[in-house]
Amino acid sequence: MAPAATAAPALDGPALAKQLVDKVSGTNVNRHLIALQRISDANGGRRAASTEGHKKSAEYVATKLEQAGFTVTRQEFPFTYAETLAEKLTVAGADVPIIIMSYSPSTPTGGITAPLAVVPVDATSGCEAADYAGGVTGKIALIQRGGCSFAQKQATAAEAGAVGAIVYNNVPGPVNGTLGDPAAGKIPTGGITQADGQALATQNGVSVTLDLRAFQEARTSYNVLAETKTGRKDNVVMLGAHLDSVTEGPGINDNGTGSAALLETALQLGSKPKANNAVRFGWWSAEEFGLVGSTHYVNSLSFEQQLDIALYFNYDMIGSPNAAYFAYDGDNSDGVGAGAGPYGSAQLEKTLVDYLEKGKGVPVEGTDFTGRSDYGQFIAVGIPAGGLFTGAEGVKTAAQAAKWGGSANVPYDKCYHQACDNLGNVDRVALDRNSDAVAWALGVYATSTENINGVPAGKAAKTTAVRAAERSAQRSMTASVQADDHHATVAE
Repeated sequence: MAPAATAAPALDGPALAKQLVDKVSGTNVNRHLIALQRISDANGGRRAASTEGHKKSAEYVATKLEQAGFTVTRQEFPFTYAETLAEKLTVAGADVPIIIMSYSPSTPTGGITAPLAVVPVDATSGCEAADYAGGVTGKIALIQRGGCSFAQKQATAAEAGAVGAIVYNNVPGPVNGTLGDPAAGKIPTGGITQADGQALATQNGVSVTLDLRAFQEARTSYNVLAETKTGRKDNVVMLGAHLDSVTEGPGINDNGTGSAALLETALQLGSKPKANNAVRFGWWSAEEFGLVGSTHYVNSLSFEQQLDIALYFNYDMIGSPNAAYFAYDGDNSDGVGAGAGPYGSAQLEKTLVDYLEKGKGVPVEGTDFTGRSDYGQFIAVGIPAGGLFTGAEGVKTAAQAAKWGGSANVPYDKCYHQACDNLGNVDRVALDRNSDAVAWALGVYATSTENINGVPAGKAAKTTAVRAAERSAQRSMTASVQADDHHATVAE
């Protein structure tokens, strides 16, 4: 049982933020999750990009938004669909659990048998050619995670002559990774846990059999985009969540939770809110195949169109069953990994953290911009980003369990990327709290982005109601002058 949240005073903020928090209910968010579960059940138990399950999910979202009056766009894009056929690692007759990386080349049926080559561990294990100086030709390389992308590790190993790669975690838990793009895959590559990797690292030269196979096919899918009809269009507040699941399951926590919270927030905001800034929502597809949908969207925009986006919030997995409370580390105060986000990201982090800590009494930790979710391309083009996350395959520490409740030494989501990611795999208290945080942050920035980019609420307001009033006054003045001219002419 989670500890009760500490009593906290109401936060001071814009009226729109307070109204949205009151309107967005956990009951309604959960109803959307029930819909996604039923869509999955009726369509092969999954909602993966390009499948009927995803199409029905996308139309569920799009139809509700259209009925609410939003301007809705379905943005189609190509991608490479992949589905696992085999993933098995055998060492001395014993099976070691392994997960094939997305876009990994396949082994022959039955796998490849070769000696294991243990790559020395340092800060950038397996990232440079020198790491393979011990000789890996014709062998399967065992590489620790960290220091560079999975794609770079396996490509460097391949250049050194390796016929396969196994990446083990540098923290507790499994590795469930992607090579990012079909063209990046050079040799069959899979991921294993830290514990299994450390055990294998003592067996350099042992014969292993690696059987990793996947079906790949060129397909199309589509994003769902919705925008309000009010608010300035050159200072848009944007929020996104991926709607697709993995091929293995229904994806209710990953990422039904973020998608459902976004949908309910949009519906409660309405298509014509009294907001200074326009609000745009994105439900991305093919996130599970390498952030394809969101990357396609950002790259489809001209530089001027990218400038119209003031900021981006990403919500991916916000109801994990053994939930943590993480906010993306926009200011790099944790000093881990990728560094700070673009200017403005620190303010987005603070807005979310302040709401949860001061408004809900829930302590928050930072989480690094690892590039694992749809904020990636927004950050790459300089758009400030933030968001919330309740944890995936990582393991909750004893200190975190004491702080948030739940179970220590257990993954945040024990059903991550599995068939059991269903309605029973959600912490609804965490989902409700995070949904309120989504609503709050949206209300704050739909009112003003001045602390992000210097655009004040007053200037934004002038582009809507005030500008309309000025036009009306101008028309009245023109009519008055014309009337005076007419009277003057008659008098003459």
